[in-house]
Amino acid sequence: MNLRQCVVLGLLVTVGGLGGMAQGMDAAFPKKIEAGTAFSVQLQGSGEGTLYVVGPGQVLKRDVRLGTTVYFQAGSLPNAGHYVAFLTGGDPGTSEFDVVAASKPADLSFLAKPSRLPVSQHDGISGAVYVFDAYHNLVTSQIPVQFQLTNPTGAVQTRSMEARFGTAWVEFDSTPQQGTDKFIASAGDIASTRIVRQVPGDPCAIKMSASAAGPKVQLTTEPVRDCSGNAIPDGTIINFTQTYDGAETTVDVPLKRGIAEVEMPSHAGSTITVASGVVLGNQIRWEK
Repeated sequence: MNLRQCVVLGLLVTVGGLGGMAQGMDAAFPKKIEAGTAFSVQLQGSGEGTLYVVGPGQVLKRDVRLGTTVYFQAGSLPNAGHYVAFLTGGDPGTSEFDVVAASKPADLSFLAKPSRLPVSQHDGISGAVYVFDAYHNLVTSQIPVQFQLTNPTGAVQTRSMEARFGTAWVEFDSTPQQGTDKFIASAGDIASTRIVRQVPGDPCAIKMSASAAGPKVQLTTEPVRDCSGNAIPDGTIINFTQTYDGAETTVDVPLKRGIAEVEMPSHAGSTITVASGVVLGNQIRWEK
């Protein structure tokens, strides 16, 4: 136990011993004080004394003259929580009160996930916000919070709700367009922004064509897109499979400029299929 902890423990023991003393101190302090605000306390009695205020993470000590007003400047009690004040000397007494978070939000801690996901995912994007006052206390009163998700085309999804016990959360569908979405949470006149990157989904309706190329068959896909029309990125693997006379041959080809093409042996009566992952395309019966 360090020196500060020993001092605080000793003060709290003293408070317990003063619990039945004069009631003037109990009436002097307000029962609730907003964090960081200035306030004053009118002390009763006469003579000299020492006033202690003990709370979360801090201890204040004031040498006072009884019968006068003690002023606490703004920022004196920044930490929300339960406090005990006690007076020694003169007419001793105790008082208990609460410091609560300021009602005006000053900072938002905004968590958004994931940072990257496919388009058109139901409830795929989630956000949670924690509301703090200027002294980093969690604002537990009900605070209106607005969430806004804007896609690259300018279309906006919005959701308004009240933060309860300092937090609010939301889920949005990822939009059909690939690109960078702006995800904003705001409360009062403060806002926090996160970026969500939306990428194309799985290929959809892959279609290929075949043409003779000397002793081989030339296979070429149409531009490959997802089901929302977004271009599948280059490098995505497309599988061409040829079945002939009980044998099967597969060639993996990366997309280049949105299409995939390959030459395979020309076997009359062979069957050729195209796919990408679990997504199947069309099938061609080659007769040349």
